Amino acid sequence: MRFHGRCVVVTGGSRGIGEGCSRVFCREGGLVSILARGVAAGEALAAELTAAGPGRAIFIPCDVSNHHQLQVAIEQTVGHFGRLDCIVNNAGQHPPAMSLDETSVEFMEDLLRVNYLSTFAGARYALPHLRRTRGTIVNISSMTAVLGQDRSSAYCATKGAQVSLTKALAKELGPAGIRVNAILPSNIDTPLMRDWAATLDDPESALQRVAAMQVFGRMGTIEEMGEVALFLAADESSFITGQAIEAEGGASLDY
Repeated sequence: MRFHGRCVVVTGGSRGIGEGCSRVFCREGGLVSILARGVAAGEALAAELTAAGPGRAIFIPCDVSNHHQLQVAIEQTVGHFGRLDCIVNNAGQHPPAMSLDETSVEFMEDLLRVNYLSTFAGARYALPHLRRTRGTIVNISSMTAVLGQDRSSAYCATKGAQVSLTKALAKELGPAGIRVNAILPSNIDTPLMRDWAATLDDPESALQRVAAMQVFGRMGTIEEMGEVALFLAADESSFITGQAIEAEGGASLDY
């Protein structure tokens, strides 16, 4: 019950790492607001988590590329639960491999809106409420922010921007008692990962190659990432801020 009675917003909270965060926070007694575009998946997960307890979950439809929707969703969350203690800025998009020649400026603008500006806006709109609770901000970035990735300059740039924002906000908001950290996952077993593999000639072989990149010979799970997020939001990490936690299963050791 490490988050009992406290409220968290999880953007992109119905699938992948966001789902893992929603599950872990609710299991630890949290009041979870799941923000996502997919209504059916969001409503089903919120109902499942509330039924399982001990926390409670609600679903609010939200496209984070529209920062006005994000602002309204945060206010609805506070109106429902009466407080906000953490925002997990998780929602994002990883496009297919694209060279710089293939990446238009317009595409880069759209990706920035989803991956970076939503993180900025989430922090901005959550801030008045986090000041009252001396809360936390957890940004889900990527190991590609520090390692790079072939034919992925647009994605890597947006993830790197999240890390820079994390460090700047930690410095700015620390005097108010607000901690800001980022998580940099490597390969996590998510629906998006399996969708990517399904586009290849031998999906199973591709997934095995990805799993072998980690020293454990497997991908991470969404709930493992949720546990890291919970740690950064809970009292156990009270002296940790401005950090980019590389939750990567040792994948970078042979990079």
